[in-house]
Amino acid sequence: MECSVAVKDKTHEKAGILDFLSFSMFFLFGGITSLNDVVMPKLKEVFDLNYTQMTTVQFCFFASYFLISIPASHMIKKNGYMRTLVIGLNLIALGCLCFIPATWSARFLVFLLALFVVAAGITIIQVTANPLVISLSNKQNVSSRLTFAHACNSLGTVVAPYLGAMIILRHHSEESLLGKIAAYFSDQGMSEGAIDIRAC
Repeated sequence: MECSVAVKDKTHEKAGILDFLSFSMFFLFGGITSLNDVVMPKLKEVFDLNYTQMTTVQFCFFASYFLISIPASHMIKKNGYMRTLVIGLNLIALGCLCFIPATWSARFLVFLLALFVVAAGITIIQVTANPLVISLSNKQNVSSRLTFAHACNSLGTVVAPYLGAMIILRHHSEESLLGKIAAYFSDQGMSEGAIDIRAC
């Protein structure tokens, strides 16, 4: 009897961890997707883009949905939900790291490539998240759990632009960490409007 209770407790604990993971994924890809609108004005300022060139940011991001969605479904079939989720998270991390050499290169196309890698990871997570929530639910609560998951997604789209604007668009004092980072890249030739898109 005690063994069965212990097994049930461990099962509930694992289910709780998986629930938290799946709901946090909805928050994550909602937040990162909405950050595009925050990044675009900064890229326009840095690379002196016109509005047509600015649309390539959104095009590059959402092209991953068209290109990666079907391969992501094959990855789920081959590797399962959790391994595919890890692959998506690793791609997001890789894409974020790619912004470092993109900044050093000061080339707009490299920024687009890094953004596409991040978007590919987001696409994989988004394809995985819905069926993962369904598989963790039963017939009685599947609709409410999906509704809550998409509420987490909406929360991410509200919170992320506010935080992103504070970090990316706000002027930071020279003494702050972000101010020192901005000053460093300004010294490297990435001051406002300093980069010509034709050279990228």
